[in-house]
Amino acid sequence: ADSNRPAQKTHASLSIRLSASIAASRSSELAQDVVVPRSTWMCESGPAREHTRAGSLPQEPADRYRRTASRLWLALYLPCFALEVLGTQDAAALPLVVIAGTGADSVVVAADAAAASAGVHAGMSASAACALVPNLLLVPRDESAQAAALEGLAAWAGQFTSFVSLVPCDGLLLEIGGSLALFGGLDALLARVRRAIDALGYSARFGVAPTPLGAWLLARAGLEEPVTAMHRLAASLAPVPLTDLDLPARVEERLRSVGVRSFGDCCRLPRDGVARRTEPHLLACLDRALGKRADPRLPYTQPPTFQRRMSLPGEVSDTQTLLIAAQRLLLELAGYLRARSGGVQALEWYLAHRRSPATRLVIELMMPSRDAGHLLLLLRERLARVELADAVVYLGILARDIIPLAPSSQDLYGEDDMAGGDWRALVERLRSRLGRDAVQGLTLSAQHRPEKAWRCCPPSENATAVSACYPRRPLWLLDPPEMLATVAGDPWLDGRLRLARGPERIESGWWDGNDIARDYFEALHASGACYWIYRELRERRDWYLHGVFA
Repeated sequence: ADSNRPAQKTHASLSIRLSASIAASRSSELAQDVVVPRSTWMCESGPAREHTRAGSLPQEPADRYRRTASRLWLALYLPCFALEVLGTQDAAALPLVVIAGTGADSVVVAADAAAASAGVHAGMSASAACALVPNLLLVPRDESAQAAALEGLAAWAGQFTSFVSLVPCDGLLLEIGGSLALFGGLDALLARVRRAIDALGYSARFGVAPTPLGAWLLARAGLEEPVTAMHRLAASLAPVPLTDLDLPARVEERLRSVGVRSFGDCCRLPRDGVARRTEPHLLACLDRALGKRADPRLPYTQPPTFQRRMSLPGEVSDTQTLLIAAQRLLLELAGYLRARSGGVQALEWYLAHRRSPATRLVIELMMPSRDAGHLLLLLRERLARVELADAVVYLGILARDIIPLAPSSQDLYGEDDMAGGDWRALVERLRSRLGRDAVQGLTLSAQHRPEKAWRCCPPSENATAVSACYPRRPLWLLDPPEMLATVAGDPWLDGRLRLARGPERIESGWWDGNDIARDYFEALHASGACYWIYRELRERRDWYLHGVFA
């Protein structure tokens, strides 16, 4: 064979034994078999290639194997997700279960604590559950709400990894191998995810393994001890019950008939006999879980905007209950924004009523933020001055524009620099409580007339720069100007005013009908007060007090 041309390998595995002549010229560590499964190559994009130059070891497949083995998956299994999505488990007066199906075929999907204590469990028929608990409340499963909530949870999980995959309809898969260094190791990352998902109000089981299906099976079985090495995976998966493999009913029934009850029992079966007597689902499941077969997962793509809605436990008129639901939505939003390194400057809330049009609340911020606690505080202030036309049946949130948000700086002692943020937070709370128009900023206008030289503006707007050659002005202007008495042609205000500086002539405004023609002076009183006065250049040429200097 031409040693300058790469050869394609298409068989299942490649075994290369170094000859004695080659091994003599190399380290003794290389004198061994190197086996690279074909399934490992297929995990990478593009065909697997090997260079067969004489006297060289094909390093590329081995490198690919090391990269693949370094991947680590975290599975989040939500056993009570169907119940927690409804938000009724804490508000129900009777024992409650969520069922799937209709009539005699309906089965229990999730049960609350009261029903579970009476012996009701997932997979039980609804009729059997009602026999155990006579006053049991049956709630149909809301698949659309569950799918929407799972997507919201996937957007939230983007803060921990760049690869999130949905496991309909009650789980997520996160590839965390590349995130361990960022979060300080596996234990620190798992603790952070646990705290965050507890804050959302979901009960979750964790599973950690080098393969996505392996991690999912560990989570389903409640085996939360992390498995980071591929050679330990088979032993860790051995106790997984057969029901967690999600095999077709006929395959599961056939396996049970021969005494197979767990993942380990399946692995001990002869492969040839299993291939002849069962469908390919079982071997495919075993191989994908153990990393012997490729298990590609579809990544979740973050949407350009964040939009979520949450059902409420019945018709809610209590503000506190609304805030509890809003907190979960804001925590999901915060995770989504961290994944996109952004913040929001405006949030839209929708409070849907059964018999009235929805109430729309818009909360505006001075600076982009993703602080869920601060956003919840602003919503609390806003709800305090809103009279709801009717009870609320569901709550919705919409964040349209995601603004890039730089990380906050820290001082020498590692504390966040909050000097510039305190006054903004105060202004945002005041505007949420009093209304947007009640709190305004001031800025200059390009006008010579003193009455028109300033205007109201949003508090976050940058002030217009003042020219250095512009004459000084008092900050206190009278509206309207006050006419002064005149004694012997001099202006008087509890005594004679001495003109110290001036005149400054201002003639402007002819284009809008409010034109003026005045000579302005700085005038000193015997008491030491300094006033800004002017004299009309038209008609009676009276004197007026227009401002007071500090």
